[in-house]
Amino acid sequence: MKSLTSYITLALAVFTITSCSKNESQTVANNLTLHFNNTFKGKTIVLGDANSATATKNTSAAGQVHHFAELKYVISHIRLVKAEGGEIPYNINDLDKGAAVIDHAKPQTLDVILSNLPAGEYAKIKFGLGVKNELNTLDQTRFPNFYAQAGANDTKMMWEWGSGYRFTKIEGFYGTDNKPLSIHTGSTVQGSKEPFVQGVDAYREITLDLPTHAIVGAKASKIMINADFNGLLSGKTNTITLSTGTTDTDNATPNIHTAKEMVKFVDNLGGDGKSDVAGIFSVGQVNN
Repeated sequence: MKSLTSYITLALAVFTITSCSKNESQTVANNLTLHFNNTFKGKTIVLGDANSATATKNTSAAGQVHHFAELKYVISHIRLVKAEGGEIPYNINDLDKGAAVIDHAKPQTLDVILSNLPAGEYAKIKFGLGVKNELNTLDQTRFPNFYAQAGANDTKMMWEWGSGYRFTKIEGFYGTDNKPLSIHTGSTVQGSKEPFVQGVDAYREITLDLPTHAIVGAKASKIMINADFNGLLSGKTNTITLSTGTTDTDNATPNIHTAKEMVKFVDNLGGDGKSDVAGIFSVGQVNN
């Protein structure tokens, strides 16, 4: 009996070790949170109306004081780059699962949770500012959740005149007399009938190196992504001086500034895609 008991104990031990080895060798899926922190020169933005005493104010390189009343942008086409190389795409062709409207007035939208990721270490993150051209149509049937999110009354991330989404929507005030500031960006089309021809391509690819690897596996990690809107007017590419519409450049309202002039804001926010692939974005820290 003693020998039988010893045999059973040994068999159970071997089974336990084998089971643990198998479990440890399997790919573990887990979540990763992207937290977006919108700032002016490192100070988290506080929104406010024209006469707000608490709104965060910033002074551009051209000397214009400005602050925001509304701040929204779309991210999509998210990919993680492994430490050893190779990209892991995250629902890049599904706006319902792989895109989000970051709305500074709604704290819950500042966290974008990526679920069921392969375990491992990641060294970079890539995402789109806006929606890539092949998905940039208002398709309520294919992507009902994102369509509803972008088209909500308090969001309004759709062009009234076109078939695509707004990529950024910034409302606010500038100058000592608080003149209205309204900057909307998004890809445009030429002509009013199908087939449409691409006009301005306002979609930008953002690539950010992580200061430390994001480790996905045993627990959920968080990547803190800073978006410094000082770069809107004082960008790496363009220094913009807002005007009231007396000229055809650098206008503060989208109904006046041309699609060509809009590109200045686009390149400042999302980079020019050549020498600048980060725009206003950077990684603050990675919490594993």
